[in-house]
Amino acid sequence: MPFPIRFAALAAPLLMLFYGIMRYVDGRDGDRGNGAAWDVGHTAFFVAFVLFAVLAVNLHRVVPVVARWQRILRDVALGAALVGAAAFLWVTFTDLFRAVPTGLPDAAMIGLPVLFQLGMLTLLGQLVAARLLPVWSPLTMVFGFALIAVNLDLLPFASVVILSGLSPLATARRSPRPVGP
Repeated sequence: MPFPIRFAALAAPLLMLFYGIMRYVDGRDGDRGNGAAWDVGHTAFFVAFVLFAVLAVNLHRVVPVVARWQRILRDVALGAALVGAAAFLWVTFTDLFRAVPTGLPDAAMIGLPVLFQLGMLTLLGQLVAARLLPVWSPLTMVFGFALIAVNLDLLPFASVVILSGLSPLATARRSPRPVGP
């Protein structure tokens, strides 16, 4: 896999793991927020989602397409992943800067981040269909994000699960050629 894919597939989950650890450190006094651990952890989470967006863009470049519907699916998946990543970034930004209101209704705060997972699942699924990725990889990544949805305190464990799901991308030396526009 190209370097941006390998790097983002490794660094993004590791930054999420760091964020999860910082959440525990920040919460040791019984209160989360308004402290150095909170700020450092949220900054790491923000950078993680920038890298997840980089990962999505680069996966989009290497997903092989033969038929028009595959190209459309690939493009829609990228759009969903980027909108979802932007939602994660916005929520994290408003957590860091509490004076900035989210401006999003609760349904959007829940629904938009799900687009990231659907987009990534689709892009990874297309790589599975092309036999460039094992079938367990996207399923493991989605399971990790589902753990976070169940309980944010599971974030350190979920990050390791996501890392394991993306590990074939992080360790693959075989490099498919980017196809199409």
